[in-house]
Amino acid sequence: MKFRGFLHRWLKFNTVGAIGIVIQLAVLALLRGVLGLGYLAATALAVEAAVLHNFVWHELWTWRDRKHARATVFKRLLRFNLTTGLVSIVTNLVLMRLLVGNFHIQYLIANLLSITAGSLANFFLSDWFVFARRSNP
Repeated sequence: MKFRGFLHRWLKFNTVGAIGIVIQLAVLALLRGVLGLGYLAATALAVEAAVLHNFVWHELWTWRDRKHARATVFKRLLRFNLTTGLVSIVTNLVLMRLLVGNFHIQYLIANLLSITAGSLANFFLSDWFVFARRSNP
C-alpha cells in the first residue's frame, strides 16, 4: 500500500476508533457508575461493545474497498474478535487492574490510557489479518 493510501486508511481507522472510545467510555460509565458493576467486568463488556461497533464501521467504511463475499462477514467478525477484540480486552483488563487497582487512578481516565495502548497493534491486526486482501473470497 502506498503511503497516501496507508495514511487515508489510518485516518479512517482512527475516526472509527474515536467514536468507539466514546461508546466504550459511555458503556463503562453506565455499567460501573450507574449500575455499580465491578470495574473489570464493566470494562470487558464496554470493550466488547466498542469492538462490535468498530467492526461494523471498519467493514462498511475503513476497508470497504476490499471486496469480500457476504458469506464471510461472520468469519471476519470472528477474526476481528479473536485478534483486535482479544488484544483490546486483555490490554484493557491488565492496565485497568494496574491503574485502578494498584494506582487508584479514576476508572474512566485509566480506561482512556488502556485504549491508547492497544490502538496501534489493532490497526495492523485489522489491516494484515481481518480485512486482508484475499485472492479467493
